[in-house]
Amino acid sequence: MRSHKRVEAGSWTRNLMFGALMSAGLVSVSAGVQAQNANISGVLGSFDVVNMSGQPAHGFEIQMEGATANDLYYTGFGGRYGAGKVVPYATGVYVRWSGNYSAVTGAYSATTPAHTGAVSFSWQDCYLGGAGYATSGCEALSQSLRYPWNATVVVSGRWLVDDPASPGNVVSLNPPVAIPLMVTYTVVPPTIVSAPPVVVAVVEPPEPPETPEIYGNAQWIKVFKTTLPREATPDDLITGNGIVPTDPTQVEVAWDILQASPPSGGNQKQRRNRTQGPITPETRSIIRRIETYKYAGGYDAITHQVVCADSTCTAPSAGELGELVGAKNTAVNLNPDVIQVTNSGGGTVTGAGGKINCGNGCAAFAPAGTSVTVTAKANSGSVFTGWSGACVGTQANCTVTVNGVTAVTATFAPVVAGGGGGGGGGGGGGGTSTPQFTLSVGRTNVGTVTATPNGMDRALNCGSACSAKFNQGTIVTVTATPPAGKTFVNWSGACSGTAPICALNVASDTSVQAVFSK
Repeated sequence: MRSHKRVEAGSWTRNLMFGALMSAGLVSVSAGVQAQNANISGVLGSFDVVNMSGQPAHGFEIQMEGATANDLYYTGFGGRYGAGKVVPYATGVYVRWSGNYSAVTGAYSATTPAHTGAVSFSWQDCYLGGAGYATSGCEALSQSLRYPWNATVVVSGRWLVDDPASPGNVVSLNPPVAIPLMVTYTVVPPTIVSAPPVVVAVVEPPEPPETPEIYGNAQWIKVFKTTLPREATPDDLITGNGIVPTDPTQVEVAWDILQASPPSGGNQKQRRNRTQGPITPETRSIIRRIETYKYAGGYDAITHQVVCADSTCTAPSAGELGELVGAKNTAVNLNPDVIQVTNSGGGTVTGAGGKINCGNGCAAFAPAGTSVTVTAKANSGSVFTGWSGACVGTQANCTVTVNGVTAVTATFAPVVAGGGGGGGGGGGGGGTSTPQFTLSVGRTNVGTVTATPNGMDRALNCGSACSAKFNQGTIVTVTATPPAGKTFVNWSGACSGTAPICALNVASDTSVQAVFSK
């Protein structure tokens, strides 16, 4: 039976935020200014970690001091090690991916080899199935804490190696891995009402000083960025799926240096990576990939502060770029104050002071709590049949109060020429100046069909009233609604297709039939 022995970390245990779900730190605008804003609804994270320990490892662990098992949001699959094992302890929780030791064979079921510079490497080799995974010495792992998270939680990660004092047992290897897994996101509302909010990302230095008087070791980082019009999921952070940004055209920060300042002073010189940028009304998530490499350049002999050959540290000079260390994929999900419009069918929606004008779908920022009016207009040959979402009803104009993502959908239906159906009765209009014709509705199986507007003699609601008279040329919208557990299949007669809404021009006696499932 394999056991696990703990080697306690030193006094400088790092704060590694493995995709912790965080709330936004918001900066106030001046009194009376109503700016558009966005809240952070969550932050997801995964990481690729390279075994730079110089020895084979038989697993990896994340320690979350101050957390409980209930605080875990998700645990990623650990490649050759399979699912992570959650191990609570008195003041925190571990997540461990590890191989099993066999006393019969004297070997572990899984091993991450030590990475060497002689091995050809690409980031895809960190994943099970990657061409070089067997020899790369890299693992792709992930773990997040549930929102809202406890700000006092301290997260660190270590390789698990065979204990030389007790072979067949694994021990946590110190110091913790030196990859910048702490990424802090905040949203800054603009001081100008019409400007979009800005999302700020800060990557903390992963290598703390070894003594109080000198700077920590430096690292190079490269940052890639992309955005999505939907919330990101853990599956989106898998390298090679086409979502994680890795293309040179997606580089946000070509190169930067991370270096922690001494605890006793010099904090103003600590080199963090801080990036920021405005979002669009359609942005629902931002995904970043942060790659880290050893800094192989010079240091000040007394302070250990980085001294780059070009004096700016904005790109590695010859001999300054060392081995790769690891990478973090991180995604921040956003809930901005916007009105989001979707059109179904042939028509346009305008409004929000000219910021909404779309035939398919669009969005516009609006300060929370403000009222926004949108107007639906059908194209030629279509009719507006109603709103859904934050708007309801069939009136062309709708006013909503924006609070977060406020979604509305305008539905339009094509107008179908009447006739062809022998609905019977009503031809000629019974002596009225405007001819009237009968619209008759049939049903196959149980379901309800309603019509708007109401007929001249009664409301058409089949179930009970399956025909009504309408003035010639009236555009009538019929809607098929199946009962619970059933579905609408299609129309026949004057309507066709599988959409449950159909618009008719009643130009003669007309009949339609709604087919429902059995």
